[in-house]
Amino acid sequence: MATRLLRTRKLVGSVSIRKVVSQVFSPWHDFTGFSTYATERYVDVGQPTSLSHPQLLVEGEITPGITCDEYISRRKRLLELLPEKSLAIIAAAPVKMMTDVVPYPFRQDADYLYITGCSQPGGVAVLSEECGLCMFMPDPDPHDVVWQGQVAGVEAALDFFKAEKAFPLSKMHKILPEMIGRASRLFHNVKTALPSYMELEAFRRASLNNKVKDLSHYTHEMRWIKSLSELKLMRESASIACQSLLQTMLLSRTFPEESKLSAKVEYECKMRGAQRMAFHPVVGGGANGSVIHYSRNDQKVRAGELVLMDIGCEFHGYLSDLTRTWPPCGSFSSAQEILYSLILETNKECVKLCKPGVSIQQIHNYSVQMIRRGLKEIGILKDENGCSYHQLNPTSVGHYLGMDVHDSAMISNNRLLQPGVVITIEPGVYIPISYDAPDRFRGIGIRIEDEVLITETGYEVLTGSMPKEIPHIKSLLNFASSTATEASDLRAAFS
Repeated sequence: MATRLLRTRKLVGSVSIRKVVSQVFSPWHDFTGFSTYATERYVDVGQPTSLSHPQLLVEGEITPGITCDEYISRRKRLLELLPEKSLAIIAAAPVKMMTDVVPYPFRQDADYLYITGCSQPGGVAVLSEECGLCMFMPDPDPHDVVWQGQVAGVEAALDFFKAEKAFPLSKMHKILPEMIGRASRLFHNVKTALPSYMELEAFRRASLNNKVKDLSHYTHEMRWIKSLSELKLMRESASIACQSLLQTMLLSRTFPEESKLSAKVEYECKMRGAQRMAFHPVVGGGANGSVIHYSRNDQKVRAGELVLMDIGCEFHGYLSDLTRTWPPCGSFSSAQEILYSLILETNKECVKLCKPGVSIQQIHNYSVQMIRRGLKEIGILKDENGCSYHQLNPTSVGHYLGMDVHDSAMISNNRLLQPGVVITIEPGVYIPISYDAPDRFRGIGIRIEDEVLITETGYEVLTGSMPKEIPHIKSLLNFASSTATEASDLRAAFS
């Protein structure tokens, strides 16, 4: 009876079905796939649905903010881009283990999530004109359900993710070779390929015959320009990052320690609805700020030093990326202010260049000219045209942003920008202590990074609410300090 109910029950079920289920199953039976921790009964597909999480999704959405129709249109668009009689194989990200029994937090492969909406590990999706979306889902394991909870299976693939066909993963070795054999071209994501299908004889034969190509050329093209629903999620992700970094900045004078600032920003992001950080926060105090991807976050920020924080969060699959540099003590030294002003002016001028028909590479070249000229005027660079500049800033001024931090990596920085593309603008200067420059500039790292959406008429700065002007930063830090002092005095008076 349980099997029959599960096969006929749709995810948006009637009240009568719920009543029957509640009479048949005890509250502690979770092998059926029904939720055991809610008053209303519903099929648990291993991730939020509009029934299980009405606070996150509305009816018709597969993931928060993205509808079933949008996922279907993405698949149709991919098939239109692929050559005729092609077969695309897209694997879910694997679970990575920290120890024998402890996994790292799971994050889905962006291409798999983009095409299917499934945020769970273990699946393989196949797409072709002949069969549409075919999903191979992990075989149910009662032991895993007890320890890890319910996961999506074949029925969820059909009913929730709207696949045309679905099979247990254990049958893939029998079904997929026939599909490969009927295809004239085979595509898969080279960087996320899995042995489960690559070791099939049919795949090996296709590879030897030069029929296997990288799918990411097509998926990155699709992901490059964001839909209105994607942009809504990216705006929220940017807003969360800005609010969280602002709260962290206000705390930095009281707790000038890299580890505490890192913990604070992560706490604030997650309290505002982010599922995870986009990357491990960069919190570089003093000379650590001159290490571009510094990640130790274990040093105290000394009085008079700057702190550089590069942070971002993930909001339902879409990322933010934001950097600010400031003095927790509340005031810039003259050397810090000179360098900061140069980077701030470069940031603002580069943002003004953002519009359709301009490339990231063109904006980068302009930023290099500005910073080279400025550093020579300051006396840090001896020769404006020399190669020593790249020791002080070896990075690009920006990158694409979306479901990955460096999104759509297959798209060249020389591509002319179009409306709907989101990029970062992040000029910086990183002067090591050992660099041959005036002493007062050594050990200073400064980066100012914003997210910019390219619009029909120009740009929209998604991180524009986060202060970066010197007077604003000083006012904020000194206001936070005076408020903290008043609160301390008040506590002392009543103690």
